[in-house]
Amino acid sequence: MKRLLFMLIVIPMLAGQLYGQEAIDTSIVAQIRDQALNHSQVMDIAFHLTDASGPRLSNSPGLVRAQEWAKMAMARWGLVNTVLEPWGVFGKGWELKKCYLALKEPYYKPLIAFPGAWTNGSEGPFTADVVLYHPKDSAEQSVYLGKVKGKILLYPRYGPIRIPFEPEATRYTDSELQKMATPTPIIYRRPSPGVKPVPHVRVTRPRVPRMLYDAEFNQQEGILGVLSSGPDNNDGTVFVASGGRHEWDQPLSPMSLALSYEDFHLIQRLLEDSIPVKLEGEVVCNEVAMDSLGYNVVGEIPGTDPVLKDQLVMLGGHLDSWQGATGATDNGAGASVMLEVVRILEALHIHPRRTIRIVLWSGEEEGLLGSMGYVKKHFGDRETKIWTKDQGKVSAYYNLDNGTGRIRGIYLQHDTAAAPIFLQWLTPFEDLGAKTVTIENTGGTDHQSFDFVGIPGFQFIQDPIEYEARTHHSNMDSYDHLLPDDLRQAAAIVAFFVYQTAMREEMIPRK
Repeated sequence: MKRLLFMLIVIPMLAGQLYGQEAIDTSIVAQIRDQALNHSQVMDIAFHLTDASGPRLSNSPGLVRAQEWAKMAMARWGLVNTVLEPWGVFGKGWELKKCYLALKEPYYKPLIAFPGAWTNGSEGPFTADVVLYHPKDSAEQSVYLGKVKGKILLYPRYGPIRIPFEPEATRYTDSELQKMATPTPIIYRRPSPGVKPVPHVRVTRPRVPRMLYDAEFNQQEGILGVLSSGPDNNDGTVFVASGGRHEWDQPLSPMSLALSYEDFHLIQRLLEDSIPVKLEGEVVCNEVAMDSLGYNVVGEIPGTDPVLKDQLVMLGGHLDSWQGATGATDNGAGASVMLEVVRILEALHIHPRRTIRIVLWSGEEEGLLGSMGYVKKHFGDRETKIWTKDQGKVSAYYNLDNGTGRIRGIYLQHDTAAAPIFLQWLTPFEDLGAKTVTIENTGGTDHQSFDFVGIPGFQFIQDPIEYEARTHHSNMDSYDHLLPDDLRQAAAIVAFFVYQTAMREEMIPRK
């Protein structure tokens, strides 16, 4: 334990002595802060990516609108090589055109519902019975044979609604950030010979009865659709993502509607009391005849140093979203901040030594597809460990994809040698709440694609606000949930990190 603590605490200190004092131009700090905080365009950028473009499901018209706007905006600001670059085959486009659902019997009530992506619509207006469907195996399923054609199945859910007794929107406290900066090491011990290990005791929780979901049964029996919900779909919020497969060789799934918790359980309680339920509505959602390829938006500020201009400093975030809203916090916020960063650097007429390249990814929501395809094409294959010559030319990649919250620091992804560098770069922004550097990893977004192939890839620490509680993948993920001051602060910090990386003598050290 002492040895590991030494590695976590002392090695970054030694690295600080090794890499020395970072050159920080205070006049550049002042210019970046002034442009980001007092002359910001980040909310106008966010408006065009969200409200004006609409939902941005990968390979949908909404994403294409946002991509084209971003490409033209970067060219207007002065970036070069602004293109939509293909990263590989994605599959089907899909677009929601109409969704209306209401309780018709035993009385009328509008319902809050959204279809899952890559599912079928209703093929016109409908009135349909709802069936409480809960077989646990094929034997119980046989009871429903011949009885569900043209009907809507409700898979029951049990458990209390999530009532937030604490504020949903939160910021990291000083103690939480301090804990992140000094994580508890994980110790693995080899058991001594002859000593029987103590068995792990699993904490048991009440389990929801497992229901049989059989797509083939649903198709053969001719059901109209299915209803679903979850414990977090409260207060009119509906978390909705994919209901089917986007690959070309996969058919669209039957109509799948995610309801608010309150509407779903109203229907469930009526059915459990043997009160018949009829729904009326119409759902129109279509495959979109588009290019099967996926595209990323790329733009550059060219380097000027004769020796260093072929090296890269990269930044980005994913531009695709889900269909329930306009993807403002996931990840219109990150994409807007990164576009604002390159706008700031161009507005200040900064001539970087290294080339700065911004990429806005698609296909992130389906598994980091856009960034993985890009990295494989340009830098190497994580499976074969065969790198291209350009892999060694990327100094760092910076990512933003954790909502609208302001930046509080940065995750090192275990790149301990970068710690003293980033600590110095955060110093001019401590008054804005950013000072934490943690050795910890964070996952689930596009910096991992770079980390997988040995390129320093970093995600910034952001205040959570209401990201997980309210907006992430939900119908609440709209422009109104963006915090302008937080996005302005984030743009200032990322712009300075990109500038410093582009101008310093050495590349960011690799782990």
